[in-house]
Parts: sequence; structure tokens; C-alpha cells
Amino acid sequence: MSGSPDSWFHEKESAWLYGRVAARETDPTRREMFRKLGQAAEEQALQWQARDPQRDFRFVPTLRARIVARLVDAFGPRATRHALAAMKLRGLSVYTAPAPPTAGGHLMPTSVSEVGQRHRGVSGGNLRATVFGVNDGLVSNAALVMGVAGAGAESGMVLTTGVAGLLAGALSMAAGEYVSVRSQRDMYEYQIALEKEELEEYPEEEAEELALIYNARGIPLEQAREMARSLLSRPEQALDALAREELGLNPDDLGSPVGAATSSFIAFSAGAILPLLPFLFGGLARPLIWSIGVTALALAAVGLALSLFTGRGALQGALRMLLIGGGAGVVAWGVGRLLGVAIG
Repeated sequence: MSGSPDSWFHEKESAWLYGRVAARETDPTRREMFRKLGQAAEEQALQWQARDPQRDFRFVPTLRARIVARLVDAFGPRATRHALAAMKLRGLSVYTAPAPPTAGGHLMPTSVSEVGQRHRGVSGGNLRATVFGVNDGLVSNAALVMGVAGAGAESGMVLTTGVAGLLAGALSMAAGEYVSVRSQRDMYEYQIALEKEELEEYPEEEAEELALIYNARGIPLEQAREMARSLLSRPEQALDALAREELGLNPDDLGSPVGAATSSFIAFSAGAILPLLPFLFGGLARPLIWSIGVTALALAAVGLALSLFTGRGALQGALRMLLIGGGAGVVAWGVGRLLGVAIG
């Protein structure tokens, strides 16, 4: 691990935050889990302190930790779990994991082979993100085209402005997505690396912490300890379980920043190019009317696609997107018209 003063401070700060979380937690089982996790962190801090008895160890929480603690006091642990995860507190998966077993079914893992299975379902997240990206490009550039056309600009100026809007929007979306995914990946990799070091440094303590988490989610303590010991006997599976259960992180979510930025750029561009198509073909009469028609069809198609994820009726989804996108276009055209009259 890193130098003992840093490790000592991290454990002390974690213990302090666990205390704040436990004091705010209303569920007695979870409160006890966080209290015990705080005790474990305090004991680990003492182990680091014992390695350097000549050093003057004084603990003062960082400003970041104090802000997170205030947020916990104000909003509770569940609402602030992402901030707590960034502080590397464990046990936060109790706020996102399934409920304990009920008489009507069994939702908790009862063996090592079942641990983590709930995380491995197939998700439509990428497709949904693509549809939203297309929708963003379509609505924003259609509104831009309508605004410029409303101001009385010629077709060439409308096309030039639309292409500029496409590039500006797509680049902005790509840059934002890159920064977001890169930051998330950096946080995940840093925390998982720390977890790996701690697993090598004190595996027994890590096993007990994992058992406390399973116990807080409804598994009897002795059975939870048996599961945790079995998991930790296999390093790769143990690190995966610790990242998921202690940190609330999914190692499978470490996406590519470049891939995310590229996908965002392409999706936005695909939507933003549609209102410009009639202007790209110079032989069309009244290209603005054609652009409105193309945009309306595309909005309806996007609404149909989104209905697959929202559970709403396909027709209702199409009409809603037509109203939203059409309303934005009408407002943009009106503002452009007023500005064109005022400037002209």
C-alpha cells in the first residue's frame, strides 16, 4: 500500500464518516453494519499507527469529508451514496441491491455461485443512449434551422448555419461524454486498485467487512462469513465481489471514453443532419417545407423508439415527440421572425 500516514488517515477518515452515516441511518440492521465497518476502519488505522509509534498522528477531517458529512446529515445516506462511494466507503450496495428474502420468493444469494448474478443481465442502455443522442441532435438543429429561416435567411445561409450547429453540438456532446466517462473510469480504477491492495494487506478484515454487508442484506451472519471466506479464497472473484458489494461499483461498467465520445458524436450528428437534407439537394422547391416534413417523420420515429424503453404506447410516444419538437421549432421560428423584423 501507500505510505502508512496516508493509509492511516484514510482509515481514520473512513471511520469518522461511517459514524456519521450510522448516526443518520434509520434502519437498525444497516446502522449496525456501518457502525461495525467504522470499528473495523478504526482498528486498521491503529495497525498503521503502530508501525510508526514516533509519529504524531492527529486527525482532522478534510474539507471534502466535512462537506459529504453535512450532505449525509441533510439528505441521508441513500441520497448521498454516490458521494460516499467517491470517499471509498463500503457497504453502499445495500441501497441498490434487492431486498432480503421474502416468504414468496428468494431474492438474496444463498451460495457463492449466486453472488453477483443479478449484475449480469443484458441492458438496453447503449441503444437508449443512442436514441436520446439522435433526439438531441434532431430537436436542437431543427430549432436552429427554423429560427434562422424565420429571420428570413436564404437557403444557403440556413444550410451553413445548420452545418455549424451540427458540428458545434456534436463536438460539445462528444467532449462532455469523454470527460464524464474518463472521470468515472479514473475513479473506478483508483478505488478498485486500493481495494486490491487492502485485500492483499489484510484479507481477514476484508472478509469480515464483506460478511457484514451480506448480513445487513438479510443473510445470517455465520452463513455470510462462510460465503465471504469462500469468495476471498479466489482473488479475481474476490476483487470483483468487493468492488460490487463494498464499493457499489461494477467493474464491467468501465467503458471507453473514446468509444463513448465517438458514439455520442455520431448519434448527435445523425439526428442533426436530418433537418438539413432538403437544403443539401438544391433542386427542391421550398426546402424549408421539406425540412419540416422530414423532421416531423424523424420525431415520430424517435417517439416510437423511446416507447420501447418507457413502456408507453407507440402512438402516444410519437405524438408526444411531435408536440415537443414541433413546439421548439415554432418558438424558434417566432423568435427568429421577430429578430429578423427588428434587425431588418
